[in-house]
Amino acid sequence: MTPTEQRNEKLCQNVVKSLKSRNFEAYYAEDSAKAIDIALSLIPKEHSVSWGGSMTIRDMGLTEAIKNAGYKVLDRDNAAPGEDIARQALTCGTFLLSANAVTQDGELVNIDGTGNRCAALIFGPQSVIVVVGVNKIVKALPDAYSRARNTAAPINAQRFDIKTPCKVTGECADCKSPDCICANIVITRVSKPAGKIKVIVVNDNLGY
Repeated sequence: MTPTEQRNEKLCQNVVKSLKSRNFEAYYAEDSAKAIDIALSLIPKEHSVSWGGSMTIRDMGLTEAIKNAGYKVLDRDNAAPGEDIARQALTCGTFLLSANAVTQDGELVNIDGTGNRCAALIFGPQSVIVVVGVNKIVKALPDAYSRARNTAAPINAQRFDIKTPCKVTGECADCKSPDCICANIVITRVSKPAGKIKVIVVNDNLGY
């Protein structure tokens, strides 16, 4: 292990402890492959599974692993025209997402345009699995808010056909654009009920 990897492992493990103190079910994974194994072990076979617009879970291969494992999938990525998978996903068995930031004290911060991802995190699905890379760990809530607005959102904006200042300049302008992808900002400071939200902290750089 390199010194960076050693430091990151300690950081991830400390965040896992902080998350557990807030009633999250939390796990450490040394890499993406291990994170996929943990996620699959947490999903009952009878559960339907859906996910939000997370590049983390797609790029690491988790969504494909879910499909290959034979779960009933509510797949928003391949929905038929007019099929409102995002709304159906609010009552699925397990919902997958990432977070825009997680503090060292164990609080999650998420930013959302339409709100479907944050809505599922808060209420609806029986179980929620959040996968976060070490690159999303920050010191405290102000840092988490800044990361969501100034790092995650301007990068995410590049993926969409939208007209926002951050799409053009790559920087947050605190806009009120109709296309704003920062309409909803949610801090999750405790899992309620206890254990409903499972967080896998990965010693790998994942997502934006």
